[in-house]
Amino acid sequence: MMKDAQMPKPLRIDIVSDVVCPWCIVGYRQLLQALAETGVQADVKWHPFELNTDMAPEGQNLREHIIGKYGITHQQSDAARAQLTAAGAELGFVFNFSDDSRMVNTFLAHQLIEWADEQGRQTDMKLALFDAHFTDGRNVSDLATLVDVAAGLGLDADAARVALEGGHMAWNVRSMQKFWIDKGVRGVPAMVFDGQHLLTGAQGASTYAQLLGRLTQTTA
Repeated sequence: MMKDAQMPKPLRIDIVSDVVCPWCIVGYRQLLQALAETGVQADVKWHPFELNTDMAPEGQNLREHIIGKYGITHQQSDAARAQLTAAGAELGFVFNFSDDSRMVNTFLAHQLIEWADEQGRQTDMKLALFDAHFTDGRNVSDLATLVDVAAGLGLDADAARVALEGGHMAWNVRSMQKFWIDKGVRGVPAMVFDGQHLLTGAQGASTYAQLLGRLTQTTA
């Protein structure tokens, strides 16, 4: 009797990103398209990266922040928003930019993601925070908001609050950030496939599909 063919092991994909990075969710959605196209099974692990480690607690107006950080014009800011909005729409993600959109610090949000990982819900939390920030315009640096997002996923709100107030995941986040910075990661998204193939930026579904195909090729 022939033995059943052994199912291939899921491909490990490590994604270094921030929840206030628009190209991070675009890149992830493109990756999902590539996985669906190729049929590759993946084990995705998220890792923290803070775009604005020195951001004040109250945050900053998003347009002011982008213009000041990158030296672009108001018109270029509008064009970038339009590009992102269109890219998101093609991938089923809604960017709701407005004059009141803000950039915030995400250290606490990353701690919540690590706490959710202990509950087996890391990806769910990461995606919920992308939605909260970009679609719903919520303040993902605010403790109450983060606890509410956790509750919205059916997680224990009180446990989430205790973890965040106690800084239980702070060391984990800092140590992982240092690990990836020491590895040379300076911008996000940064995706590492099978522990050795790094792609930075939102590369597009076709690029991801090509790499997935090469990594999963088997000889007859």
